[in-house]
Amino acid sequence: MDDSLFEDDDVSQILDPNSEKMPPDHIGVLIAGAVFMLAGWAGLYNLVTVTRPFVGQRWMFFLLLQVAITGTVLPFVRYLNVRFTPVTSDLPPGGVIVRQSIWIGLFVVLCAWLQIPRVLNLPIAFFLGLVFVVIEAFLRSREIRNERTE
Repeated sequence: MDDSLFEDDDVSQILDPNSEKMPPDHIGVLIAGAVFMLAGWAGLYNLVTVTRPFVGQRWMFFLLLQVAITGTVLPFVRYLNVRFTPVTSDLPPGGVIVRQSIWIGLFVVLCAWLQIPRVLNLPIAFFLGLVFVVIEAFLRSREIRNERTE
């Protein structure tokens, strides 16, 4: 077998095909997501096991739930953005990925909050999620249009 067929660049491209495609801000976003996930879930565990459910602790629960869910879904949101972005266009910036993860975290927090008085049901959750999807679609379409004109 001829060793000249496999250059160092070819081997790295085979091992990691997205190595050139990952922008530097995505690396920072993934690191921040890991920190958010660890801090949020550790804080939630500590809050649920150690404290009593008074008003301040309830607000802390919602804050920590937001941080934990946002950090947890951030890699999945990045994967979906990379997977469904056309090859001919650029990947969305890290801020878009963070914003989409925050929408998902906010959806979970609002569902948890609506569950306290037992008013959460499937239609309310569906339309609440639909509102976030529509808002993000409007924001994203406006951003894409502005990126094309620049």
